[in-house]
Amino acid sequence: MRNFLPLALGIAGTLVLLSLGVWQVQRLIWKAGVVDQIDLRIADAPVALPALVSEAADEYRAVVVTGRYAAQSVDVLISFKRQGPGFRVITPFTTDTGRSILVDRGFVPEKQKSAPRGTGEVVITGNLLWPDEVDGFTPAPDMERNIWFARDLPAMAGALGTEPVLIVVREISAPDAPMTAIPVDSARISNDHLNYAITWFSLAAIWVAMTGYFLWRQRRPTA
Repeated sequence: MRNFLPLALGIAGTLVLLSLGVWQVQRLIWKAGVVDQIDLRIADAPVALPALVSEAADEYRAVVVTGRYAAQSVDVLISFKRQGPGFRVITPFTTDTGRSILVDRGFVPEKQKSAPRGTGEVVITGNLLWPDEVDGFTPAPDMERNIWFARDLPAMAGALGTEPVLIVVREISAPDAPMTAIPVDSARISNDHLNYAITWFSLAAIWVAMTGYFLWRQRRPTA
């Protein structure tokens, strides 16, 4: 009877840890399905910009628009792989139907922040995006130097006088130097559930080993 409580705790703890591992596997499968759906939507044939857009219905939708860039922009500080620090260039765009929206033109290196940026008429193919980059630690933008620290869509639209609609460029009909497009993809969508599952299953194995060792110690004859 003296081993009943440790054995019960060992079994209960193992079952709890195994159930958490199974839950994470289920989450892994669910998240992989979500990412697959996002990839399909990103790669869809582009359509005209809908008259009414919403994050729930249109996130990642592929669209094509024709129009002109404005002269002003918002520059969002980032670091781009293999190119170092620089900025995402977010520019107001007036479509041929008269709408004023925002376009994420891509990355410009820090040393080229002041380089001229084209404003001619272009055809843009890209994806609608509602970036989730702002939290309680995001600094306020430096308006004097035009340096922002996140793509805050409502704030950018308010500052530039556009609809809160953002298209991230995938293709453009004319060269847009010095910008390098950063198309939307699913690579930045985290899916860490496999690591979590491995952690819980490892803890379950450790719990079983500790329980077995404790019971073995209890059964050893004393001197």
